[in-house]
Amino acid sequence: MKKVLDENFIKWLSNKKGEDERMLAFRLESFKAFLKLENPSFGPKIDIDFNNINYYKNENKKLEDNWDNINEDVKNTFASLGVIKAEEKYLDGVSNQYESEVVYHKNKTNKDIIFTSTDEALKKYPELFYKYFNNLVKYDENKYTALNGALWSGGSFIYIPPHTKLDRPLQSYFRIDSESLGQFERTIIIVDDYSSLEYIEGCTAKSYSTSSLHAGVVEIYVGRHARCRYSTIQNWSKDVYNLVTKRAIVDDYGTMEWVDGNIGSKVTMKYPSCILKGDYAIGNSLSIAYAKEGQALDAGAKMIHLGKNTKSNIISKSIAESGGLSNYRGTVKIGSNAISSKAKVACDTLILDNLSSSNTYPKNIVLNDSSILEHEATISKVSEEELNYLMNNGLSEDRAKELLIMGFIADFKKELPMEYAVELNRLIKD
Repeated sequence: MKKVLDENFIKWLSNKKGEDERMLAFRLESFKAFLKLENPSFGPKIDIDFNNINYYKNENKKLEDNWDNINEDVKNTFASLGVIKAEEKYLDGVSNQYESEVVYHKNKTNKDIIFTSTDEALKKYPELFYKYFNNLVKYDENKYTALNGALWSGGSFIYIPPHTKLDRPLQSYFRIDSESLGQFERTIIIVDDYSSLEYIEGCTAKSYSTSSLHAGVVEIYVGRHARCRYSTIQNWSKDVYNLVTKRAIVDDYGTMEWVDGNIGSKVTMKYPSCILKGDYAIGNSLSIAYAKEGQALDAGAKMIHLGKNTKSNIISKSIAESGGLSNYRGTVKIGSNAISSKAKVACDTLILDNLSSSNTYPKNIVLNDSSILEHEATISKVSEEELNYLMNNGLSEDRAKELLIMGFIADFKKELPMEYAVELNRLIKD
C-alpha cells in the first residue's frame, strides 16, 4: 500500500527506524527543500508521478548475517543473480539491499574496519556518522539530493582505518523487485590516511509498466596517500529513473578512481565527481553508457582541481543503438591555486544505426597559466563495409556488431573485477 509523501510520512519513517531528533529534523528540512526545488534544467526529460511512488518497503524485519534466515523469495532473487557465490570467492565483505533496506550483511575480514549498513552506523557510531554525513553532498543541491535526504534508507557505511589495506573488495548489491518503488540508499565511505579500498556495486530491477525511482547519494573521503576505487555496473530495468549524486574529496597524494558502467534504466543522470583538494591528488573516471530503445543515458564525470600538481583523467565511452540516446556531460575545473596541474578528457562514441544519437556537453575551465587541460572526442558509426567484412567471414550481423562493441569497450572491461567483466559481457550479448 502506497503512503502519501508528506511530513507525517517522514515522521513515521524516522520513528520506524528508531532515529534521534537530529536525524528527524534533517529529514523534515530536506523534504521542505524537495518541495521547493525544480527538476534539473538540463539533460533528459524527467516525468515522475510522485503520487504513484511507493517510498518504503521492507521484506526482512532485521539485518541478517546468516543467509538461512533471509526471506525465501529474497534469498532466491539474490541467488539467481549469483551474488552469494561471488561473496565466498572474491570478496572481503558483502551487503545486499532489497527494496528499501539492507537485508543481509557479512564482513569476512578480521581487519579493524567498519563495514555495515548506513542505518546501523547511525545507531552504533553516531559521532563518526555525523562527522561525514551531508558534508560532501548537501541535501539542497538538487531536487533528488533533497528527496534522498528526506527518505534515505539503507546503503553502506565503510571506515578504513589508517595504514589498512584490504586483500579483496567489499561489495554492495541493490535490488528493486516491486512496482513503482523509490529506492534512496545513502553510502558513506572513509578511506583514512595510507589506506586503500576497492568497492564494487551492482544494481538491478525487475521490469514493470510503471516507473520506479532510484535516487542514491554517495559521499567518499580519501585521506593522505590513500586510494579508493569504486566500480559500478548498473543494469536497472527500462522503467527506472536513475538519478544519483556521487562525489569524492581527495587529500594530499590520494587517489580516487571511478569505474562506472551504465547499461540499464529508462533515464540516467549520473556524474561521479572528484574534488582534488590536496596537493598531488589524483582523480580518474572510466565510464561507459550503452543506450538502446527507450533509454536516455546522460552520464559523465566532474573533476575539480584545488590542490597543486593535481591530475585527473576522464575516459568516457558512449554507445547508442535502436533509437537510444547516450550523452557525455562533464566538467573539469582547474582553480587559480591549482598550479602545475594536468587534466585530460577523452570522449568516444559508437553509434550503431541511423535511429540513435549521442551528444557531448563538456565544460572545461582553467584559471591559471601553469596548468594543462586536454580534451578529445571521436564519433564513430558502424559502417556497412565493416559489417559486410565480418559477415563475409562467417559472422551473423548480431555477432558482428557484438564483436565491434566488445573491441570498443575493451579498456573498460580490463578495469572491472572478473565477475563483473563476465556479467558485462552477458548484458551486452543480451
